[in-house]
Amino acid sequence: MTLSPPAAEPQPRRLLDQVRDKLRKLHYSPRTEEAYIGWIKRFIWFHNKRHPRDMGPQEVEAFLSNLAVQRGVSASTQNQVLWSA
Repeated sequence: MTLSPPAAEPQPRRLLDQVRDKLRKLHYSPRTEEAYIGWIKRFIWFHNKRHPRDMGPQEVEAFLSNLAVQRGVSASTQNQVLWSA
C-alpha cells in the first residue's frame, strides 16, 4: 500500500483578487472594478501599507478627511471611495 503525500494547503487569496472576484460575480463593469481597486490601493498606501483587516472606521474617516481637506475631492467622489472601502 502506498501513501500519497499530504495535500498542500491552498495559498490564501490576495485581498485585491478577492475584491475583483466579488465585483465580477456582482457583474460590475470593468471600469467600476478599476475605480474600486484604485481607491482600495490608495487607502492602503495612505495608511503605510497596512492591511485593511487591521483598520477600522477611524482609518476610513482619516482617509476621507484627507481627500476632502488636502485634495479637494468632491462629496460624490468621497461616497464612491466609501463604497469601495
